[in-house]
Amino acid sequence: MQSIKFYNTKNKKVEEFAPINPKKVGMYTCGMTVYDYAHIGHGRKYVMDDILKRTLQYIGYEVNHVQNVTDVGHLSADEDFADDKLEKGAEKSGMSVWETAKFFTDDFYSSMSKLNVLEPNIICKATGHIKEQVEMIEKILKNGFGYDTPEAVYFDVSKYPEYEKFSGQKLSEKKVAVREDVDTGMHKKNASDFVLWFKNVGKYKDHIMHWPSPWDEGFPGWHIECSAMSTHYLGETFDIHTGGVDHINVHHPNEIAQAYGATGKTLANFWFHSDFLTADGQKMSKSIGNTFRVKDVEEKNFSPLSLRYLYLGANYRSKLNFTWDSLSASENALNKIYAEFQNLKDKDGTPDVKYVKQFEEAIFDDLNTPLALSVLHEVIKNDELADNTKRATMLLFDMILGLGLNLIAPLKIPEEVTRLNEKRETARKNKDWTEADKIREKIKTLGYTVEDTDKGTRINRI
Repeated sequence: MQSIKFYNTKNKKVEEFAPINPKKVGMYTCGMTVYDYAHIGHGRKYVMDDILKRTLQYIGYEVNHVQNVTDVGHLSADEDFADDKLEKGAEKSGMSVWETAKFFTDDFYSSMSKLNVLEPNIICKATGHIKEQVEMIEKILKNGFGYDTPEAVYFDVSKYPEYEKFSGQKLSEKKVAVREDVDTGMHKKNASDFVLWFKNVGKYKDHIMHWPSPWDEGFPGWHIECSAMSTHYLGETFDIHTGGVDHINVHHPNEIAQAYGATGKTLANFWFHSDFLTADGQKMSKSIGNTFRVKDVEEKNFSPLSLRYLYLGANYRSKLNFTWDSLSASENALNKIYAEFQNLKDKDGTPDVKYVKQFEEAIFDDLNTPLALSVLHEVIKNDELADNTKRATMLLFDMILGLGLNLIAPLKIPEEVTRLNEKRETARKNKDWTEADKIREKIKTLGYTVEDTDKGTRINRI
């Protein structure tokens, strides 16, 4: 089986991937907190997860992809006792918390479908896995990694000596309660301890979403959700955990600590993080107000797949700045790919070995999508390749790139356009350039363009 290497945040270096099971891969993706619309910054992260998943499948692995939906417990700050995002979202939307969660979950997966992101094998909601979370908290307490207080059940970070290792950030450097709307727990032993279970007392006395537990009625903390659901579906140690770079300092170290506290084992062997999409140089964020949705892209008459193409133009570990001009350039480039593909004869063929090798070398080396796209364009420019070879090669590449080439049928030219083009060819042979130009313009009014190439005349749809 072919090998792939990518940056493993856990070990701070690019490493060759080796799964626990030689033929199967367990992959967990941090999903959305469904209190508001997903924006195209989120889209970049999930498209890059999709590229990793497609690459693993291309190699031949069976990928069991699990993705959570956070529909309870995610607060408006990483510290404890801030506002619950779902409750705030419900206030804004005018719906119940349950209706809010369903509405934005549906919108998220609709947007991901438009970006051609493959759906996970398992989509698990936090509210549907309270039992698993309670059971993990019980194990953490039994093993001495947590403690109960009148306000909440906490994880004791001091009991996990490797807590700082993942992020590389010292606990002394972490800021606690830096916002006015954030309260610190009165009974915390250490400033960096975090909540496993919130009780319906104090600030959360009237919290809408709550369940019974051994520690009083309440609701789970955000971090325990991912640890409990990932291990429930993928085992105590699994292959790959993905997320955004904003999770490296808090959420993912907390996941790792909790899992170790419950099982004594490593949560995931490989951690895959994607960097931010910026807008005019700033991180795309709802709090800043510089977010755009897939719907906004469509309303400006761009294809969501042009946005996917834009994402692929930068390595997942580097920031990518979004502008409408850059999206326009991406759409033009993608339309040229579509036009080339449409003009290829629909016949069985074999991918070109040389270009496949170049493409695989790019993708298998830390998912170098910009280089992979350049190989695709080299294939398109090579007029010496037979149509069926070029078509087969492009389709093979698109198994990973996901630009939707498999949905594009060969171009069928209307008889009237074909007849006019034949008349134009006759005019050109007679060097009647004026007549040829007139016919070209008439063809254009029918929705087609004529391009004269070394291999003959090519007709494209406008």
